[in-house]
Parts: sequence; C-alpha cells; structure tokens
Amino acid sequence: MHSRTGIKVGAAAATLAAAAFVQQRAWQAERSNPPPGRFIEIDGVRLHYVERGEGVPLVMLHGLGSMVQELALSPAFALAAARYRVIAIDRPGYGHSSRPRSRWWGPRTQAALIHRMLAELGIERPIVIGHSFGALVALALALAHPAALRGVVLASGYYFPTGRIDVPLMAPPAIPLLGDLLRHTVSPLLGRALWPGLLRLMFGPAAVPPYFARFPVWMALRPSQLRASAEETAVLLPSVFAMQHRYAELAAPPIIVAGAQDRYVDHARHSVRLAEQIPGSQLLLSPRAGHMVHHTDPRRVLQAIEMAAQ
Repeated sequence: MHSRTGIKVGAAAATLAAAAFVQQRAWQAERSNPPPGRFIEIDGVRLHYVERGEGVPLVMLHGLGSMVQELALSPAFALAAARYRVIAIDRPGYGHSSRPRSRWWGPRTQAALIHRMLAELGIERPIVIGHSFGALVALALALAHPAALRGVVLASGYYFPTGRIDVPLMAPPAIPLLGDLLRHTVSPLLGRALWPGLLRLMFGPAAVPPYFARFPVWMALRPSQLRASAEETAVLLPSVFAMQHRYAELAAPPIIVAGAQDRYVDHARHSVRLAEQIPGSQLLLSPRAGHMVHHTDPRRVLQAIEMAAQ
C-alpha cells in the first residue's frame, strides 16, 4: 500500500515539475522572440504577419509545426523579397497568431480566413506559395477564390490519403482533456528530445544548415502551438480525402515544386501524382533536396514563383 502511494506521489510531483518547466520555457521563448511583424484581427482571430520587399505581392504559408521565423530564415525568402512584396503569415495557432477553439481549423477554414485578411489589407491578386500543410491551405484558397490569385506554388505538399507514421506520435495532444495534460507536460519534453532527429529527417539528405540554429525551438514547443500541430496532424487525412476529387477544377494550374529525396512526404506519391492529375500544371523536382526544399534549393523555388507570376 505504501509503495503504491509513494508511486502516485512521485508521479504527481514529476508531472507538476514537468508542467512548471514547460511553462517557464514557453514564457522565456515568448520573451526572447517578440513579434517581428504586425497584427490584424479577422473574425476574432489575431493574425501575425511579416512583410518585406516591394512589387507583385507574394503570400507565403508555412508548414505544420512551423512559423514565420522558419520562412524568414530560408534563403528563398530573401531571394523573393528582393523581387516581390512578400507577406509571410503565422497561420492560426502558430508563432504569434491566435487559434480560437470555436472552429475546426482545416485547410478550407484557414483559406477563408486568409482570403479575408488579404482583402482587409488591400492585397490584390497575389501569388501564393504554401509549404507542406501550407500547400493544402494554398490549394483550398485557389479552389475557393480562383479569380483572386495571380498564381499558386505548392512546395513539398501532402495531397493524397497515404499512410503517415507521424500521426500516432503527433496527434494525441489534440485529444480533449488528455491532450491538454500532454501538451503542458510530456509532449514538449519529448518534442525537444526528438528535435535533432526530426530536423535530419526534414532536411535530409542535405545537412541541416548552420543558420537554422537561430530557429526558436521552444516557440514551436509551446503548448498552444503543439495544439495547432496536433489538430492539423489529425485533420490531414480527412482533409486530403475530401479535397482530392476537386484538384482538376483549379482554374489556374499550379506550379508544383518538391525535393526528389524527400524522406517525409514521398514526392512520387504526392507531387508527381498531383501534376499528372491537373492539366497544365508544371512540376519542378530538385534532385538533391528533401522536404525543406525552400532551404536546400531556394533558386528552384524562386523559379517556381516566377513561373507562377508569368
């Protein structure tokens, strides 16, 4: 009896210690990484965005688990900002953007929000580039508002319902109540332990660039952002299952770019297959890049943007 009581007390103490540690690291991360851009409130959502450069507007949408800072670190961002008016957006729940629980933030809901945001900012007919999950949001935006876009670039996207080994690991923090406990205790610690391996998976076979050490890891591991990542992991399969039958309806064929050595999303089962299904689309494959093609092969991504602009 005493041993069981001791185990319970020890477990409770460990849980409280983990929660205190996570809260302190999240607070430190936010203090050390103030918003680099501006805010706009749309339909009760406070969206953070960074704007650089001049010219034709180019909207950049990051992937699952990421944020504006990751896009801004990529060489593709600097190359694009030298030629375009770049607007990089923290999608709901990421970076410094809010994510109300009153809505289910699938690609179509996010696309509708971003469409209203662009209208509020007076941004007309932008090029939109989405990376990974952001590519699904860009697709949903192009399907819902084809006349509002100049062109679409889809980078390293997941477009068809295929198996995902990361779902059992990343989705549990989205479970009500249990997920709240996990996000404030175990999940951030596990995420930090797995972080180096995850980066190698995302960037491989290329090395993780030294500049990526500036990415604010604990901003991505805050409980609020883990909820966004978990929810999007959970909604990924049903979202592509519902959208895949509409891809051929795209009025403006997208420019599709992917790494031919992507170890996270199989380029043949997704990017190549998507290009085959959409008449007039163009596919650019980077022979040496993995999932993070905008970091590893930024000039190919810029080429895709310029093709979309034309």
